[in-house]
Amino acid sequence: MKIAVLGATGGVGRQLVRHALADGHKVAAAVRDPAKLTTEHESLTVVRADALDAASLTAVVDGADAVLSGMGQAGRHDPLKPASASARAATEAMAATGVRRIVVVSAAPLNRSGAGQPWLARRVLLPGMWLALKELYTDLELMETILRDSGLDWTSVRPPRLTDADGRGTYRHAVEAGPAANAISRADVARAMLDFVTDRETFGHAVGVSD
Repeated sequence: MKIAVLGATGGVGRQLVRHALADGHKVAAAVRDPAKLTTEHESLTVVRADALDAASLTAVVDGADAVLSGMGQAGRHDPLKPASASARAATEAMAATGVRRIVVVSAAPLNRSGAGQPWLARRVLLPGMWLALKELYTDLELMETILRDSGLDWTSVRPPRLTDADGRGTYRHAVEAGPAANAISRADVARAMLDFVTDRETFGHAVGVSD
C-alpha cells in the first residue's frame, strides 16, 4: 500500500514510518523540517508540509491507500491544538483527493464510560487525568468528533501511558472499550495502527490498545 504519515518526526510517527517500510509499503511522510527525519529508504518520500493545513496536505495524501496520524499536543498547553487541527486538515485533503481510510492515535482517557477498565481506573484514575490534562484530552476529543462527522473510514487508537521500550510486536485491543493494561510502547501502538488499516471491525470506532 501507499501510506501517508502525519507527524512523522514524533514518537509514534517515527515508529509508523519504520513499521510501514518494514512491511513493504510505500510511505509519504509529511514533515515541517525534513532534516528531522533521518530515515532513508527507497520506498520513503519525505514531503515538506504543514499537517495543520489542508492545502499543504493535498499532495501528501493524494493517491494514498490510508492516512496514519501520530499528531498530538507538545505538552499540556499547545495553542495550535494539533490533534483537532490536523484532523480537520487531513479530512479536508482526503475529501478533495478521494482517500477514505484514516487511522489516528488518541488516548485511553477518552473512554469516558470506563468500559472494559477496572473500578480504580474508572473512578479514580480517569477523573484525575482529565482534571490534570483537560486541555490535551479536549483537543483529542474534538479530533474524534471531526473524524466521526467526516463520513470517512476512520479509526481512533486509544493507548494508555506510552513508553519508548522496544516493541514486542503484540498488543491487546478492544473496540469501543478501554485498554486492558496501563502502558504500551510507541512501537506497538504503531504496529496496531498499521494492522487496523485493513481490519474492517475497527472502521468507524475508537479502539483501546495496551500490552
